[in-house]
Amino acid sequence: MKFSTPLIHGYLIKRYKRFLSDIRLDDGSIVIAHCTNSGSMKTCIEEGAEVYLSPATDPKRKTRFTWEMIKINGAWVGVHTSHPNLIAYNAIVNGEIPQLKGYESLQREVKTGNSRIDIMAQKPNETCFIEVKNVSMRDGKYARFPDAVTTRGKKHLEELIQLKKEGIRAVMLYIIQRSDVEIFATANNIDPDYTSTLKKAFELGVEIIPIRVKVNPYEISIDKELPFDLNA
Repeated sequence: MKFSTPLIHGYLIKRYKRFLSDIRLDDGSIVIAHCTNSGSMKTCIEEGAEVYLSPATDPKRKTRFTWEMIKINGAWVGVHTSHPNLIAYNAIVNGEIPQLKGYESLQREVKTGNSRIDIMAQKPNETCFIEVKNVSMRDGKYARFPDAVTTRGKKHLEELIQLKKEGIRAVMLYIIQRSDVEIFATANNIDPDYTSTLKKAFELGVEIIPIRVKVNPYEISIDKELPFDLNA
C-alpha cells in the first residue's frame, strides 16, 4: 500500500481524548491530528517521538491531518487502524499470502449472522471468510492483541466459529504494523475472554495467520508470516 500523497514529518506532543493528538511540525507549528486508533496504544506512545501525518483530503473535516506512524526504538510503527483491511485485501489479490492464494473474487464488509466480516473470498466450490485485525502492541519479542478489551473482536471470533461449524473456511488474519517482533500472541492479561475465544476458535478449525508488515513513510508492504503461541 503506497501513500497517495507525501506524508508530513513531525514530533508527538501528546495524544488525548483517544482520537486526537498534538503534533509539532518541522517548521515549529503545532497541529491537531486525528488518531484512528481507539485502543490504548500501549507501546506506541512516546512523547517527543518522530511521527508522520497524512493531509486530509476533505476540506470540511475538522482536523487537517491523520496520524499514520510513529518511530519507537528506531522502528516505524503503523498506528492507522483502517489500513490493515486494505493491506490484507491487496495482499490476497496479489497472491502475497500463500494460504489465501487462488481465490477468484473478493468482497469487503460482508454481512454474516449478526456481524460484518472484513473479506469474503470465493472460488468454485469454496467460500472463505477472513476477519482482519490491526496489531501494534509489543511485549519483548511478542506482538500482542488486543491492547484493550474488545467485545467486538470476540463477537467476530464467534461468527468465525459459527461459519466453521457450517463447513465454511474461516480465517483470523492479524496485520502486525511493526518490524521489531517475532511471534504473535494474545494479551491475556488485558482481555482473557478474547484469548479463550481465540483458543476455542483455533481448536474448532478457524485458521490463524499473523502477517508482519514493513512500515515506512512511503508505503506499507508485506514482510512475512509470523508464528503464533496462544499460551505465551
